[in-house]
Amino acid sequence: VQLQASGGGSVQAGGSLRLSCAASGRIFSSAVMGWFRQAPGKEREFVANSPGSGIRIEYANSVKGRFTISRPSANTVYLQMNNLKPEDTAIYYCAAGYGRSWSTFWGQGTLVTVSS
Repeated sequence: VQLQASGGGSVQAGGSLRLSCAASGRIFSSAVMGWFRQAPGKEREFVANSPGSGIRIEYANSVKGRFTISRPSANTVYLQMNNLKPEDTAIYYCAAGYGRSWSTFWGQGTLVTVSS
């Protein structure tokens, strides 16, 4: 499975962006697809995941109420990011897989920069 993330860019605080991730190869609707991010000088952190077999949708506390994950098809996942804050600045990575350790496959990152 290969993942291709897109949609990053530069916005001012309060703005919005939508990230997209497209999976190629064999991936089923039971797979989990989601997002992580890594800010400069910090470790990679979980952002959100779509539901999969036995796995519920989840969001990091820092993005709850502002970000929405959706999965219109088995091989596509979106991350709608509203009311962006400077602390959301990071490289965002798409991941996918199955079960509890679902972040098996990774895409390249897409950079999101939020200016104050």
